[in-house]
Amino acid sequence: MIPRYTRDVMVKLWSPEEKLRAWCLVEFYACEAWYKLGKVPKKDYKVIKEKLSPYMKKGFTVENIKRVEEIEKETKHDVIAFLTHLSEIIGPSGRYLHLGMTSSDMLDTAMAWLMKRAMEIIIEDLGRIKKILKDRAHEFKDTLMIGRTHGIHAEPITFGLKIALWYEEAKRNEKRLLNALETISYGKISGAVGTFAHVPPEVEAYVCEKLGLKPDPISNQIVQRDRYAEYMASLAILGTTVEKIAIEIRHLQRTEVLEVEEYFSPGQKGSSAMPHKRNPILSENLCGLARLLRGYLVPALENVVLWHERDISHSSVERVIVPDATTVADFMLVRLEGLLKNLIVYSENMKRNFNLLRGLIFSQQVMLALTEKGMTREEAYKIVQELAMKVWQDKTLNFKDLVVKDDRILKFLTTAEIERIFDVNYYLKYVDKIFERVFGE
Repeated sequence: MIPRYTRDVMVKLWSPEEKLRAWCLVEFYACEAWYKLGKVPKKDYKVIKEKLSPYMKKGFTVENIKRVEEIEKETKHDVIAFLTHLSEIIGPSGRYLHLGMTSSDMLDTAMAWLMKRAMEIIIEDLGRIKKILKDRAHEFKDTLMIGRTHGIHAEPITFGLKIALWYEEAKRNEKRLLNALETISYGKISGAVGTFAHVPPEVEAYVCEKLGLKPDPISNQIVQRDRYAEYMASLAILGTTVEKIAIEIRHLQRTEVLEVEEYFSPGQKGSSAMPHKRNPILSENLCGLARLLRGYLVPALENVVLWHERDISHSSVERVIVPDATTVADFMLVRLEGLLKNLIVYSENMKRNFNLLRGLIFSQQVMLALTEKGMTREEAYKIVQELAMKVWQDKTLNFKDLVVKDDRILKFLTTAEIERIFDVNYYLKYVDKIFERVFGE
């Protein structure tokens, strides 16, 4: 099901009215190509163009859709029903439509045009996400926080580095989407089994040029569905990146952490039972939709394998997964855009949490300093871990205090050297370099 609150532009793109408009464009341009080749008389071409121009510009109406559906009840074939209705609109000259074509010529070329436009919308969405990520990464470039591995405090990072990581992944997603856009932007007007027996390649080239597509170098009755699979895979990976960001926000918003929080608007309610609740509902929603988006990929992969020159098993699947997946992806990116733009960051809580382990996060630095001074790594690890475990078990102890009092360590390190070991700036000395690598600044 398509989310209710998604943008109108994507919903309109996949509307029945726009689908029929796409079909009409393919049929008209094919007819126009035949006219230029001398196959369609000028008077008939002029009638066809005059009758179809309003539909190609503004799309089809609800009445048109109902009429096609009415005809389809008898024909049991949607393309024939559509062509029959066009003939009703045009009159006798309508006989020059669909010359030498098979249904998939029209369907696959129209679908490529729609999928191309849908992907362009999604790429535009992602561009806005990248801009927000870049701005917020620089905003929090020096905002100290604790890095976590396995959910446990590890070593110092900044919140800006975390966002820069998301930005870099967004760049890779953009590259995949652009590749998928190129892969999907191919049409075919090659006839029943792709041999051009009844329609010359010139017609295909003309139609594709008019729609901003390229002719598929070779097709059978259909454009090959590995193209669709790549397209859907790029959306699935995009959704996983969105989930990755969303689940991080969910973790950081937990009450015990509360380093970031989704914006909670005036009058917003978090729970029907507990008036105090401020839940990360946007992030949770995005995590759920990512599962849905990934679910569309498997049917797309299975659609690659068809009988001989084609069967129709892919058709019913694509009528669902392509409109739904692109609409869900668009909805997710628009929602993520607002979430990131309005995300509240609690830097004071980041500082508070940073000190929760009372200096244990500097353990690697102590161990490395001891090994540099001549102690074996094994002995250094043993001593540092021994002190660290005491701090874990006794909440009144501080790791640095134990280090400066341990005779085994003082044989190798001076008090001044130990002081430098516990300087957090040591861990952040390459932040500017990392930002330069990511943002090119």
